[in-house]
Amino acid sequence: MKPPQVVVFDLGKVLVDFDYSIAARRIAARSTSGIIPTRLFADHAPLLIRYELGLVTTRAFLEQMLAATGFNGTADEFGDSFADIFTPIQPMVELHAALRRNGFRTFIFSNTNELAVRHIRKRFPFFTQFNGYIYSYEHGAMKPDRQLYEAVERQTKHRGQEILYVDDRPENVEAGAARGWHVVLQESPEKTRLAVRKLGLPDHIEP
Repeated sequence: MKPPQVVVFDLGKVLVDFDYSIAARRIAARSTSGIIPTRLFADHAPLLIRYELGLVTTRAFLEQMLAATGFNGTADEFGDSFADIFTPIQPMVELHAALRRNGFRTFIFSNTNELAVRHIRKRFPFFTQFNGYIYSYEHGAMKPDRQLYEAVERQTKHRGQEILYVDDRPENVEAGAARGWHVVLQESPEKTRLAVRKLGLPDHIEP
């Protein structure tokens, strides 16, 4: 069995936690159309999916959401309310730091959108310390579409067991395993770090 040479991380629920209800409550509080916070993103799921596929620009997404919600603020204010929903998962941030300290190249591989990426890059310094980023909205496809996995292999310049992939979604992990990748289904940071250590990779920085 080949040891991994690069480590590929999903973003949401792996390196950062998120809660869309925070955004929904903020937006509803400034809405003139009487929207129900618990229904906001479900009601606009098709638009959100199109945005994360890169089929809608950020400007068009904001314009459509402003019109739909009656948000009584600017597009930038809506964007801030929409994107400010993330908190770092510190044990996983520390795992990434340990891998980097020990010379491993690391990559982000995420179904996400431009507003979220801008916000995370601005708020969390660790996010700038990856060797590359593969986003759904830049490739017109979402995991577990094979097109994105092929993009990972092109960008990392590795294939099969040379890649270790961490994701919280079983279907995404299964798609990586089908390509021969080492995979870890994240159920908790502790279990992930143990799985990484069993593969012979460092999961902490030596004092």
